[in-house]
Amino acid sequence: MATRRLFGTDGIRGVANVAPMTPEVVLRLGMAIAAQVRAGATAAGRRHGRIVIGKDTRLSGYLFETALEAGIVSMGADVMLCGPLPTPAIAFITSSMRADAGIVISASHNPYQDNGIKVFARDGFKLPDDVELELERLMDDPTLDRLRAGAADIGRAVRIDDAVGRYVVFLKNSFPRHLTLDGLKIVVDCAHGAAYKVAPAVFAELGAEVIALGVDPDGKNINAGCGALHPEQLAAEVRARGAHLGVALDGDADRVIVCDEAGKIVDGDTVMALCGTRMLARGTLRHGTVVGTVMSNLGLERALLSAGGRLIRTQVGDRYVVEEMRRGTYNFGGEQSGHLVFFDHATTGDGVVAALAVLAIMLEEGRPLSELSRVMERCPQVLVNVAVTEQRPLDGLPEVAGLIARVERDLGTDGRVLVRYSGTERKARVMIEGSDETRIRAFADEIAQAIVRACA
Repeated sequence: MATRRLFGTDGIRGVANVAPMTPEVVLRLGMAIAAQVRAGATAAGRRHGRIVIGKDTRLSGYLFETALEAGIVSMGADVMLCGPLPTPAIAFITSSMRADAGIVISASHNPYQDNGIKVFARDGFKLPDDVELELERLMDDPTLDRLRAGAADIGRAVRIDDAVGRYVVFLKNSFPRHLTLDGLKIVVDCAHGAAYKVAPAVFAELGAEVIALGVDPDGKNINAGCGALHPEQLAAEVRARGAHLGVALDGDADRVIVCDEAGKIVDGDTVMALCGTRMLARGTLRHGTVVGTVMSNLGLERALLSAGGRLIRTQVGDRYVVEEMRRGTYNFGGEQSGHLVFFDHATTGDGVVAALAVLAIMLEEGRPLSELSRVMERCPQVLVNVAVTEQRPLDGLPEVAGLIARVERDLGTDGRVLVRYSGTERKARVMIEGSDETRIRAFADEIAQAIVRACA
């Protein structure tokens, strides 16, 4: 089967204005998406297809929004512009407004110099690999230009002025109606990203006293020393303000990291253990199963087993978690990094939905997060990232493969070794779990150094 050259594990991503993230490529992508959409609309008896476009707060968002818009309307499809909104908001609006597709301009947690494109189908789910491959084929096909609309059939572009309000209502409806956040003090760090308006509004409208950080985007400060990747400022502010909870989102707000009232960071694995065990107890966890990834801590697996549930693992990437959830009709899953997917409410990871789920448990049980997070005992885990110039197959690197095999033998059943390349950056990631943190760190450093020698 052919492989995708532009789309990675989470859309197309790269340095803005450098191939492949150039306006020419994005214009062509808009044309290809619109061609697919218009064909479907015509088959259904509709004159124009409709495509939603949203973005985060990066400076280059304007560049790619304009290129996409031009490409789409040139093919006779209509555009609905939402402006800066979280990725899950665009998935929701695409589905709720019965649009034919949704496009998000964002590089998620990456620095502002990067940007990317994610595409949702009309049902609010990310496109499968084969559809992305077909888009790439269309982009390269000279016949695409002959499909341009005639002058009378060029599409229109409109702005959805109430997009923020629609999404705020959706988020509030994910929170149990019998609960309010009255009396709670919450610090929320929006990473100067797409949720800088909606996240503080949701918590405040539900009754909380909100201390908002990272809500002054300037196009270049997204994710810069703040948000889910850098929750240190959040933790300090929680302690200084005597807050009950800290919520850190990433640039497009599809992931969340929380901290308890003492400022201790609580990652996605612990949140999955907390929510998964409560869903098990209520009988709302379908098939008694949480879907995680190969990166999920052994402590999560053990916590679910002790509560009568199970964890199944996919490769890293929230799209693969979602695909497995759909395949097995599961309703909860996520990643250690904070992508948490609640199918009872959303079709993709949503940081605010996840934070509200944690708050609901805190209120229903009348316990602080510091106590609730004891639901799982974390197995020591070390992650080392190293930059590489090329991603050579690991099984073709004798020194690296030999080291991995030796470490696996040494750990036996007491740990795990996972070595993989990032799907969004030129990095290799070495993860090792085991009972002795000093020992596994030495193992991870040894493997990482071998990768550097082979690939740097």
